[in-house]
Amino acid sequence: MVYSAYSATSVVNEKMNFPITIKAVVIDLDGTLLHTAPDLAHAAELMMAELGKPCPSLETIQTYIGNGVSRLVKRVLTGEMDAEPDAELFERALPIYQKHYGEHVSLHSRPFPGVVEGLEAFKKMGLHVACITNKAEQFTVPLLKDTGLFDYFELILSGDTLPKRKPDPLPLLHACEKFGIKPGELLLIGDSLNDTQAARAAGCAVFCVPYGYNRGRSVTELDLDAVVQSLAEAGKLIKKAA
Repeated sequence: MVYSAYSATSVVNEKMNFPITIKAVVIDLDGTLLHTAPDLAHAAELMMAELGKPCPSLETIQTYIGNGVSRLVKRVLTGEMDAEPDAELFERALPIYQKHYGEHVSLHSRPFPGVVEGLEAFKKMGLHVACITNKAEQFTVPLLKDTGLFDYFELILSGDTLPKRKPDPLPLLHACEKFGIKPGELLLIGDSLNDTQAARAAGCAVFCVPYGYNRGRSVTELDLDAVVQSLAEAGKLIKKAA
């Protein structure tokens, strides 16, 4: 796929005609809307201390984010992306992590630059706006409320809202059904392989931000339609379909 510079900050797929016309935008949470890594890592530190084990660094834990808390805990315990820890250890560790993360879910988490401006722009355009995340609802809702973003969204789908989550296309297709639109009229903005795979499977356009949690790899390696430096920048590449 060939990419070129669209503006001073955006890199776009040359096969796409910009601005693209859409009716809805759905946005990932961790690494796209909010910088949540410090709080996720803090909970991991408290968990590992309680278990009497050394904890990976913040930089390492940041590469573990994106597949929900259970997988994050497994990665912290094993130091590997897809390994399975001792079952008994995991059963002890998970509720410890959930307790600590629930208590500190928004201690340091903040919107990335351009997020509020982008959300305001999407609303001004008259687009439907949703948040789709793999984070469990028990953490998603208080986090969005504490950071002042909750009221921007008509629809919020967490990792345990539906039977399947990203990279499965089900959450995106569910959003299309709720908004009464076709997949081609929806844009997903995310930060990782999970997002691009879900969008492509659903038949949606997808932009990625470069500052998020894509397992430590550049989003330019992914199958996407544009790399945008912020949600505010994404607003320059879209317009509402008639």
